[in-house]
Amino acid sequence: MGSLNFPEDTFVVVATGREAKTFHVKGGSLSHEEDWTPTNMAGEGPSGKSPPEQSARESMEATFSKQIAERLYGYSHRGAFDRLILVADPDTLGEIRPLLHQEVSDKIVLEQAKTLTNSTVADIEKSLAQ
Repeated sequence: MGSLNFPEDTFVVVATGREAKTFHVKGGSLSHEEDWTPTNMAGEGPSGKSPPEQSARESMEATFSKQIAERLYGYSHRGAFDRLILVADPDTLGEIRPLLHQEVSDKIVLEQAKTLTNSTVADIEKSLAQ
């Protein structure tokens, strides 16, 4: 039995503007589900207008944040999760938050503004347990 004090099947997304890892809480520990990477970057842009001083990298990260928000809505809408933990670096979290549908926002049980995508599962669990 792990040390996480979250209900079974809580969905966990650990993201940056370049990648995301998803987990479910199983037996008090994180069980890795899948990795998300940006897709169709040429065909999609960030939500809203991009400031003229925005770099290509910043535009890509904003677009991926939009993709994360859209994917979370799709998962939530089809009942894939009832509770969500969202962990992302501060910039990405700031990009994702306003893009989340209310249905997704209502399911967030914890948000952390941290960069943990390159961390071990044990380190992610330790951060969530604090």
